[in-house]
Amino acid sequence: MRYADDFVVALEDCQSAKRLLDALGKRLGRYGLTLHETKTRFVDFRRRRPYGRHWMASATTFDFLGFTHVWGRSMKGKDVVRQVTANGRFARALQSVHDWCKSNRHLPTKEQHDYLVRVIRGHNAYFGLTGNGKRLGWFRYQVARTWRKWLTRRSRRRSLDWDRMNEILKRYPLPSVKIVRSWQSS
Repeated sequence: MRYADDFVVALEDCQSAKRLLDALGKRLGRYGLTLHETKTRFVDFRRRRPYGRHWMASATTFDFLGFTHVWGRSMKGKDVVRQVTANGRFARALQSVHDWCKSNRHLPTKEQHDYLVRVIRGHNAYFGLTGNGKRLGWFRYQVARTWRKWLTRRSRRRSLDWDRMNEILKRYPLPSVKIVRSWQSS
């Protein structure tokens, strides 16, 4: 093994974080490992204050492993860290669906449906966390829009309106939003 995998450490104050980073570098050095200097960083990630941002806070969110970590409120009104799909990952996933639909629009509708079901289920499996339901629903909707766009372009006849697309979606339904991991199970 030549590297340690991705992880986040949350500490109360900056001095503790600097001490931990120093100790971690020494500990990994014993095993011939090093911290990647450009990927190791401090993020001042503080919860919201009642009257806006904390005066010392430079970052209110950060991206890690495809998620944007943000402060939010639980249903009980407590401050919690929420994970939502990062904008870059979301756009990349939609672009790959767009490219696939464009290059495979000649395939039968059933084969296209099978592929899109796998894409949405895979997206739900990775990004299906509590608090990310809106982004999952938006992804599903955008996949349906993209699919409709490329089904319309299969012929020069009339365009595929949403009434006909909804009939196709009744016959070939796309998976609904599924939260795979919740805070309670963590």
